[in-house]
This record gives sequence, C-alpha cells and structure tokens, in this order.
Amino acid sequence: MPFAQLVIGPPGSGKSTYCSGMLQFLSAIGRKASVINLDPANDHTNYDPALDIRNFITIEDIMSQEGLGPNGSIMRAMEELEQNWEEFMGQIKELGNTDYLILDCPGQVELFTHHHSLRALFLKMQKMGYRLVVINLIDSFYITSPTQYISVLLLALRSMLQLDLPHINVLSKIDLLSNYGKLDFNLDFYTEVQDLNYLLPLVKKESPTLLGEKFSSLNEAIADLIMDFGLVEFEVLAVEDKKSMISLLSVIDKATGYTFGSTEIGGDTIWAEATRQGGYLGSITDIQERWIDHKQEYDEQERLERDERMKDFDQQRSRKMTAEEEWEEEVRRWEAEQGTKIGKGFKNAP
Repeated sequence: MPFAQLVIGPPGSGKSTYCSGMLQFLSAIGRKASVINLDPANDHTNYDPALDIRNFITIEDIMSQEGLGPNGSIMRAMEELEQNWEEFMGQIKELGNTDYLILDCPGQVELFTHHHSLRALFLKMQKMGYRLVVINLIDSFYITSPTQYISVLLLALRSMLQLDLPHINVLSKIDLLSNYGKLDFNLDFYTEVQDLNYLLPLVKKESPTLLGEKFSSLNEAIADLIMDFGLVEFEVLAVEDKKSMISLLSVIDKATGYTFGSTEIGGDTIWAEATRQGGYLGSITDIQERWIDHKQEYDEQERLERDERMKDFDQQRSRKMTAEEEWEEEVRRWEAEQGTKIGKGFKNAP
C-alpha cells in the first residue's frame, strides 16, 4: 500500500528543507522514497525531485499566456493539473513501488484554505489507494506574537476542514525560537493550544489603537471558534536535529497507519488518530528545556557527544561516517530510548 506525505505551509515555513531532510532520513532507514515538486513556481529546490510539475507547466508560461499575476497563475496551474491528473499520475506510477511519496506543495494559502484543486487531487490519490497525511509546516516565529499566533491557528483550522485528511500541524524552525525573545507563556501553551482567553489581553496590548479595540470582539470570537473545534495542536520540528525528525516521523506513521502495517486503525477514523497523536522525546517540557531555556548548553553537549561518536567510528572503520550512517546511528539511539522500532532495515546494517 503506497503512502504519501502532502507537505503544505505558507512561504518561509521551510517546506523544501523539510522535504530534503525527510528524503535523506527515509533513505537511511531503508524506506524507498521519492519527492515530487508540485509547486510550479519553485525552480530551486533543496532536493533532486523524482518528478517535477515544472516539466509540465510553469507559472511563467501561464503569466505570459493568460496575463495573470503570480498567485493567480499558481491556482490556474493547479486547475490545469487537476484536468490532466491521469497523465501526471501515470508519471508517478513510473517511479515504481515506493514506500513513500513526499509531495512538496505550493505555499499559497488559498490553495489549502478554499481553492478546490489541491483537495480534488488529494482525494483522487486517496481513491487510488494512497494513505495520505498532510504535514502543515508553520514557522515557529509566529507564536512570538499573540495576533499572529491566533492567525496561524485559524489558518491551520481552515486547512484541516478544507482538506479533510489526516493532518499534522508542525511548528518548524523550533531551534531558532530562542532568538526571537521570551515567549509570553511556556511552549506547551502554544503547542497544545490551551485556553486562548489568557491570550486576549496580550492581543489588546499588542494593538492598543482604536482599530485594535474595535476588533477585540472579533479576536475573542475567533479564539472561541478555535477552542470549540478542539482540533488544532502542534508538533515541533528542527530539521537539523535528528531526534526531532525521528519523533515526527513516528507521529506521521501512526497517522497514516504505517505503524500498523496494512491493517486499518481498529474501529477509529484516521482523522481522529492524526489529531490526537503526541510525539517528541516524551514531554513538551523536554522541548522547552532543549530549545528555549538551555539551548546553548544542549548544543555544546550534543556537539561533544557527536564528535566523540564520530571519532570512535573513524577509529573502528578507518574512514569517515557518511550522512546515512549518522542517521542510522541516531535512529538506533532513539529506538533504544523510546523502546520502539522505526527503521525497517538499514542500508548499512552491520
């Protein structure tokens, strides 16, 4: 049964870097994977796409032929792809029997909040037997501002309702969060989307003008709407941190059912499974301590441990450790700590 990650997120969320890192990681743990660039405006990726929509259609061509702007051209390109999906899907099938497809989707929020084409494409894949999960990447910078945080919560909720698929919201670039200044609350307030009423006075303080006061009731209504649905939560990710990526994949595997093999998630909907899975090192307190409270100390400790491991490896093998071998070693360490398995057969197994 084929699986696919559908990677969405606004510009600056790090989609291309995520796709590159996930591809390298999956390869290291023995899963054959392919990344597909589904963004007709993305002419520079951090990975070598197995299939590129720009070989079929580009926004430059649409802008020239139809006189549309960049955003309109991307939506038009998705409509063209929807109309010619069978041809594009034939190219996907030619990639072979892969465990994973990673689709790097366009970053325009209209496409995953109200435009129909992406949703239609995903549903077509689902009908063809693909087990899908949406990975919604959002730059963690947005939680440093109360108004921006409420905005991304509403964006995430709208995306979940529009796409109607297993959906994992992820705060990306968590390793940079300590550079943005002190948060108003601990990190778990933002990842678990706790009582947003505590945030409303800070919203008023951030927008003390008459206009801000005028929209205070609207902000309160939005906060109540988000809490009433109770769907939005966040995982966290630092692509350069292997433990972070490993833990996120364990959550993704549960959401798609990969963890359970080809069987269905007994008696439960995949949507519910996707929205309630937890992850990463057992506790949000660990993340707070690692990435916010004591980031520099942890960075130095991990650097020393990594240097020591690589030194031992060099002495035993008389050569440098490859990037895939680094992933394999980190996965084994993570599996030992968590008491669970994620690798299906390492390429470089001893």
